[in-house]
Amino acid sequence: MREQEIVAAVRDISGLAGADHAADATRATLAVLGIRLAGAEPRNLAAQLPAGIAEALPEAGRGATFGVEEFYRRVADEEGRGCTVDGAREHARAVVAALKAGVPEGEFADLTAQLPDDFADDLLSTAPADERHG
Repeated sequence: MREQEIVAAVRDISGLAGADHAADATRATLAVLGIRLAGAEPRNLAAQLPAGIAEALPEAGRGATFGVEEFYRRVADEEGRGCTVDGAREHARAVVAALKAGVPEGEFADLTAQLPDDFADDLLSTAPADERHG
């Protein structure tokens, strides 16, 4: 997928008004996700993404251990723009839906394998981007 396609998918799924805000939400989600993932997984994910979005991911993950609610708080802080935790939840779920539709299935499975159940039950329970609005 191209950067514009990912950002457009995030904008459409989340209901954000502009592409700039959707791009900020995408980068914020990826930045925090990259902290949560361990080892080479952020780099592997970045290799599947356009450069303008991939640069939000760290070269190597720290494998930080925090739950999904802390994840959303960190995404809200990273995104700025007065984003609330509830807003960050919607934005992050939209980013994950776009990733699920846009990266190879194996890479998405590698990413999700590193996340605990509370992420699977909330963040990762999103429908693929092409099924959310239709």
